[in-house]
Amino acid sequence: QVQPVESGGGSVQAGGSLRLSCRVTGPNNYCMGWFRQAPGKEREGVAAMWTAIGSPYYGEPAKGRFTIARDNAKDTLYLQMRNLKPEDTAMYYCAAGSCGGGYLLHPNEYERWGQGTQVTVSS
Repeated sequence: QVQPVESGGGSVQAGGSLRLSCRVTGPNNYCMGWFRQAPGKEREGVAAMWTAIGSPYYGEPAKGRFTIARDNAKDTLYLQMRNLKPEDTAMYYCAAGSCGGGYLLHPNEYERWGQGTQVTVSS
């Protein structure tokens, strides 16, 4: 299995925007998602989707500000983040897997993880 590869993190001021990208190839990627983990905190689900259906699911911090999308032709998953806040600062991870339990925003549903990309939001 090929691991996802993220890109697009960086530093931005509060209120700014960033777009994260993740190339995901290979079979059995029934679900894909974005997670984040800040120092001293648990990994939390940001946004996810079933690959075949495309309907998105968002964690509470992401609702109304973040958008998950997938370009099938490029095998790439995106996370568009707007109106970023300092509390969004974290390592962001892309994940892919089977989501057999059906809870797409839980990290245990995913078998393949990227290395992460850092997002830092300053006030």
